[in-house]
Amino acid sequence: MAVLAWPVAAQNLPGYDGPPPPTLPETVSRDANGRVTVRAVRLTAPLRIDGQLDEAIYRTLSPTSDFIQLEPQPGAPATEKTEVWVAFDDDNVYVGVRASESQPERMVVNEMRRDSSNVLQNENFAFALDTFYDRRNSVAFQFNPIGGRMDGQSTNEGQYNGDFNPVWDFAVRRVPGGWTGEAAVPFKSLRYRPGREQVWGIQFRRINRWKNEITFLARVPDGLGTGGLFRTSSAATLVGIETPPGSRALDIKPYVTSNLSTDMTARPAVQNNIGKHFGGDVKYGVTQGLTADLTYNTDFAQVEADEQQVNLTRFSLFFPEKRDFFLENQGLFSFGGVNTNGNLFDTPVLFYSRRIGLDQGVEVPVNVGGRLSGRVGRYSVGLLDIQTDDVDPRGIPSTNFTVARVRRDILRRSAIGVMATRRSNVSGGTASGESYGVDGSFAFLTNLSINAFWARTQTPGREGDDSTYRINSGYNGDRWGFMAERMMIGDNFNPEIGFVRRDNFRKNRVAARFSPRPARIKSVRKFSYEIQPIFYWNLATGRMESREIDFEFYADFQSSDRIDVTYQHNYELLTTPFAVSRGVTIPTGGYGIRPFRAQFTIGSQRPVSGALFVETGAFYGGTRTQFGYNSARVKISPYLAVEPGVSVNRVTLPFGDFTTRLVSSRVTYTITPMLFVSGLMQFNSSNNSLSTNARLRWEYHPGSELFVVYNEGRDTLGPGRPDLQQRSFVVKINRLLRF
Repeated sequence: MAVLAWPVAAQNLPGYDGPPPPTLPETVSRDANGRVTVRAVRLTAPLRIDGQLDEAIYRTLSPTSDFIQLEPQPGAPATEKTEVWVAFDDDNVYVGVRASESQPERMVVNEMRRDSSNVLQNENFAFALDTFYDRRNSVAFQFNPIGGRMDGQSTNEGQYNGDFNPVWDFAVRRVPGGWTGEAAVPFKSLRYRPGREQVWGIQFRRINRWKNEITFLARVPDGLGTGGLFRTSSAATLVGIETPPGSRALDIKPYVTSNLSTDMTARPAVQNNIGKHFGGDVKYGVTQGLTADLTYNTDFAQVEADEQQVNLTRFSLFFPEKRDFFLENQGLFSFGGVNTNGNLFDTPVLFYSRRIGLDQGVEVPVNVGGRLSGRVGRYSVGLLDIQTDDVDPRGIPSTNFTVARVRRDILRRSAIGVMATRRSNVSGGTASGESYGVDGSFAFLTNLSINAFWARTQTPGREGDDSTYRINSGYNGDRWGFMAERMMIGDNFNPEIGFVRRDNFRKNRVAARFSPRPARIKSVRKFSYEIQPIFYWNLATGRMESREIDFEFYADFQSSDRIDVTYQHNYELLTTPFAVSRGVTIPTGGYGIRPFRAQFTIGSQRPVSGALFVETGAFYGGTRTQFGYNSARVKISPYLAVEPGVSVNRVTLPFGDFTTRLVSSRVTYTITPMLFVSGLMQFNSSNNSLSTNARLRWEYHPGSELFVVYNEGRDTLGPGRPDLQQRSFVVKINRLLRF
């Protein structure tokens, strides 16, 4: 059993910003300004991670408690008691929790799969660690009462990367009157400032899903919901932590893979080709805050397939990154305050990692790569260099990709930075394409922010009109919200490792929101009314190219259901014909587009959830009607879930009529929290494709995995059975060796 070693008083530690540390056996103190300090204690023996809370620490120390509601009554005390203990030894940071429930039979617990967003729709406990105590960035760990877990990184208070998977352990138990849990996070899975005695930031969050109640240890601004966990500047202060001396983390992760593949689109066609590969990754802690990553012969066979989309616009679609190597510290490489996990609208991305390893829709092998990322004092640093192989049959040359990013923290919650990228062999030639820019993110008071950037590209043959800028300011409070944006993208702005949805325009956008909480309507948590005019001018002609005026109303119910109604009064001037579907081209001219959309979202904690929607209105001189069911989930048991989806577009135009159908179904069977099987089948009539992706993932040892993956793509255009285009069967195994 672990025995407590009482630490010395945590006084005069550098960067300390909280009320006086509590005196043991108390572990939490608060002041009149709402600040909170939590004390961690050193253990002389490791905790046994079994979820039982039977060691001496739980009997000797008073727990950290008294959580505060964010929803449904901001600032009110939590209606259920949560007790937390924080401890550490030379290897791990430990967090133990006892979550009391007045009606435990009503707890919502039906998700066991790791990193499933549905963990948030269960009873849930989370803790976030700001290990640099910069009040901006954190790593978060979440789990529910049956072993479902999530983990991730938050950069700049909200750019969340949920695909970051550090090594950590936890255990949970159902007990009379609630549930308990214990977690152990190795120091080797964390990065922190130099020095033995540390001050960190820490936040706890509890979700009572059956009540739809969200509570925090330290109060966060109203209206943030579950995302309040990532408002790092509002977190409590953690004192007493002493980090292990000396040794630097070294992780080596080799892999081997074997595959059987068919590609009927290649010339010559490939059938049942047997392949084998090996490679690996190395991670080394250069300092306590800087990490070097090296990858050789990188393989992404285990990556889940993209969810298909129907594109009825004249602009490109954006797909998120899913490959592990590019996900860690992804937020550090963001530019201009743009969150690539959210809705980009028309904001350009200076570094879009999916440009690496993919060219003209063809997978390109990654030979070798390296990354140096982390913090040096008040600076965040990211350096990336990747070399890809050539693909001779497709005429794709070996290419080098380089990215450099530096940000410096200023003021309390603001930062300025620079970024540069370079890609060799642009467009099959020998010249390089480069981009560079400066940006700043400024946060004031509680909810006021300003983001700005300027960037320029240098692409052979595309000189002049090759810059972009954006200024975006906003106030995002619980009751009121305002936003104003001005942006310009030149006709020749072309980041070769970036993403530009739309160019050659100047844009003005404003938005205003009013979101009252009706005290007299008990079933409604919040109403919201929003208006957003957006204007685009063509840089070459000076004419207005597009106008969008959006009106939105929604009602969030206490049950977590939601009604959303939107109306858009838009105008678009086409200066070139636009092929909206096969055989249907919209000629030049000005067009009114006026969709009306109604959507009812069934709360995700229910056995059957999802969004039912219908949309109809004027569309390029004709009409468009869309209806469907998405973000759906049918929870059959904690082990088995089905996620169906359907979207149908019926378009009637003077230039031709067409209908698109997108049907998908994902089935997931979770055998244990570390072993699951998932299958995704998608039919998309707009590109005549029927695709299948099936994956088995088994984390047989912390950080070590076995994958079995089957992919198949078929063309449905011909009569009879869809024709096979590509098929692959892959087995991959890796092993984490930690020194």
